Amino acid sequence: MPNPQTNPANRVALTLTQLTQVIGNSVRLNPSLQGAWVTAELSDVRVNGGHCYMELIEKNSAGSTVAKLRATVWASQLRMIQSKFAAATGRQIGSGIKVLLYGSTTHHSVYGLSFSITDIDPSYTLGDMERLRHEILERLNYEGILERNKQLSMPWAPQRIAVISAAGAAGYGDFLNQLGANQEGFVFYPFLFGAVMQGSRTAASVIEALELIEQTIDLWDCVVIIRGGGATTDLNGFDNYELARRVALCPLPVVVGIGHERDRTVLDEIAHTRCKTPTAVAAYLVDALRQSYSRAVQCVDYIVRQGAAMTNGERLRLHNAESMLPASAGRCLDAARNHLSLLATRLPSVVSNRTFVASSRLNTLAAMIGPVSANVTDRATGRLNNVCSRLIMAATSAADRSRQQLQRISDVVQALSPANTLRRGYSITRVDGHAVTDASHLTPGTRITTHLYNGTLESEVTDVYNESSEI
Repeated sequence: MPNPQTNPANRVALTLTQLTQVIGNSVRLNPSLQGAWVTAELSDVRVNGGHCYMELIEKNSAGSTVAKLRATVWASQLRMIQSKFAAATGRQIGSGIKVLLYGSTTHHSVYGLSFSITDIDPSYTLGDMERLRHEILERLNYEGILERNKQLSMPWAPQRIAVISAAGAAGYGDFLNQLGANQEGFVFYPFLFGAVMQGSRTAASVIEALELIEQTIDLWDCVVIIRGGGATTDLNGFDNYELARRVALCPLPVVVGIGHERDRTVLDEIAHTRCKTPTAVAAYLVDALRQSYSRAVQCVDYIVRQGAAMTNGERLRLHNAESMLPASAGRCLDAARNHLSLLATRLPSVVSNRTFVASSRLNTLAAMIGPVSANVTDRATGRLNNVCSRLIMAATSAADRSRQQLQRISDVVQALSPANTLRRGYSITRVDGHAVTDASHLTPGTRITTHLYNGTLESEVTDVYNESSEI
């Protein structure tokens, strides 16, 4: 069977205008789309020609946009809605705010689907902000750091102040003026760590300033975070978990003065000290220094009073001692005289007693000297006799060794004597009493004397031969 949609003869086509009219009628005639309350986040809010145009968006837990719809507040309703929202929240309608809106869905042939806003419930926005604060505080309490900064000790005289604020902001100026105009003339040393104090960059900017402060932590006594007054929802940047955690874990005491007295943020709950305004923060620091000065003055006064009291007491004691000195000296002299008299009385008996003891000891030693000296003499005589015997034996042994050595030398001398040499057939030839050892020294006709073992010969040289011959 042929499909009528594919059969040109049976096809019915709508114009685009007809199609958009059908869609518009479907939207306008649907009661659930007319007069409905809608929760959404505002984005790209702008006013043009007296009308306010915006985007309504919804994000999932990951921060991704899952729904989007154009919305409009017409000029006839805009003033009423803005006044109502500002009176309740203290700020104007703007991007990034979660709201509860009342209106109807419309569809335009050219501009498409949109939501026409006729009312707003500011309590939803305030409730969402309070819910976020509660969740952050619960999380910090679960992590055990909610009271961490409050437990730090504030220095007695906090003068070196690390200030986190916006340069040129009125609140920062008020803070400096209040510090500098204190009646006591206390000197403070504030240093500004500039940060964005409003909008989406607030949390990240303040965290960066805290990181810089911690890098120079030894230079500061405390941290001050201040921002002047403004709309309640302008303070949303301070209701941030990461910022709150960094403040809670800051190693320095943190003093906050954000907004007006009625404004409270997460930082007000976790900081060491919360003041209602920047000026109040300055007053708190001045008062802290005033109390420190007062304590110092009290300590000085106490030291002066105690010193005076001690001086007076010692002066009185010295006066009493001075008045008692003559009598005390007389008593001491009398006691000394009595003691000397007692010693003089006891001296003869003491001397006699000690003399007797010494005499007894001498008699005992004299009685002991005879046996002791005899014993010592016997031991010395025995040692002397032993030494003499050993000396005689050593001398005898040395003499025997010397005698044997002399005998060996004598035997060698006898063996090498000229007589023994002559006995073996050798002779000695002399000329004028000198022994001849070289025939070249003789000439024919020289008279020589030859000594034999038995007898002596006189002869004359007839010829000389210089050739050596072996015997």
